[in-house]
Amino acid sequence: MTSLEINDNADDKNASCLISRRQFLFNSSTAAVASCVPLVIYNQSGEAQSLTAKMVKYPNRQLSKLSELKVNEPININYPDNGNNTAAILVKLGVPAGGGVGPDEDIVAFSYYCSHQGGPLQGTYKAVDEHRVLGPCPFHLSLFDLTRHGILIAGQAYQSLPQIVLEVQNDKVIATGVMGLLFGRTNNLIATARG
Repeated sequence: MTSLEINDNADDKNASCLISRRQFLFNSSTAAVASCVPLVIYNQSGEAQSLTAKMVKYPNRQLSKLSELKVNEPININYPDNGNNTAAILVKLGVPAGGGVGPDEDIVAFSYYCSHQGGPLQGTYKAVDEHRVLGPCPFHLSLFDLTRHGILIAGQAYQSLPQIVLEVQNDKVIATGVMGLLFGRTNNLIATARG
């Protein structure tokens, strides 16, 4: 019997799988390498597909005037309504951003509630060099990059911050919807305060 053969005789009291430590390690490393091969998903024509983020549409609401926004001076807003967990930041970043609007594509708005456990992020906006971040969250130190759709860059959160979709019409900065689920809501519908 070779080192890779298995003794199938059930009556044999010494029946065992005979494999050497060296062969086990070799086979294990081969399996580990094979399982780490990256997969790329293509559509039927063989091209990579891009995904579109889901947006919850709300009635348009003017948040500010374009002419009143100053670089790195955030404005506190409430959107999509005045219900629970609607506090948000509207800021002109001074650098282009994902989802940014305006002539410089640098005006963005995000929920002020951490996507992990709803920690308040008011007053945590920082602009250092080319970086524009919100956080750290006081609960678990999550930090979000506002130039890249509010993506998590450190901490415990597992989702990006909900981003408020903006448009500019003449001198008006208008909110039209939300990408992502607002913390504490089950479906982004209007929430009422419980009394």
